[in-house]
Amino acid sequence: MSVHSALTEHIEVVGLVKSDLMGEIEMIGSKCKNALDDDHTIFFMGNGGSAADSQHLAAELVGRFVKERKGLPSIALTTDTSILTAVGNDYGFEKIFSRQIEALVKPGDVVFGISTSGNSPNIINAIYSAKEAGALTIGLTGRGGGILKEICDHCIVIPSDSTARIQEAHILIGHIICEIIDEGI
Repeated sequence: MSVHSALTEHIEVVGLVKSDLMGEIEMIGSKCKNALDDDHTIFFMGNGGSAADSQHLAAELVGRFVKERKGLPSIALTTDTSILTAVGNDYGFEKIFSRQIEALVKPGDVVFGISTSGNSPNIINAIYSAKEAGALTIGLTGRGGGILKEICDHCIVIPSDSTARIQEAHILIGHIICEIIDEGI
């Protein structure tokens, strides 16, 4: 793929996000801001690049995005190697996030599951656990949304089959949500 085609494809996907998903993004950003106002926590989880996005977005909230403000409660469930390897070893990789959700998530918290396919078993299990805990569940997916589209309270499905373009849109949406939170403080 040429640089020109990659950039053209990126612009097309972002254009579709703008035309089709703006209202959903605004609503999710508002719900996240309200949850933080009520002293709840926002959790993020994903695999591979989506794990990196989880850490990135949690850092934007705990640190700062743009506006100078107090740190906000947010956790990336992808960062504790001792928990990940112990749970993976004892219960299986498909439980690495759901076990953490059982231990940490309270009613009213927000849990983001990030999966380009929407079909990652460890994310799906964790979303079910988050729903049982009384959390608001949000999926960030692509490729039609997969199972996450069916089980999350809200799911933003990026209209692309390209992992790179889906992940680029996910981090853009994450930044927009952080901006909505910052503006509301």
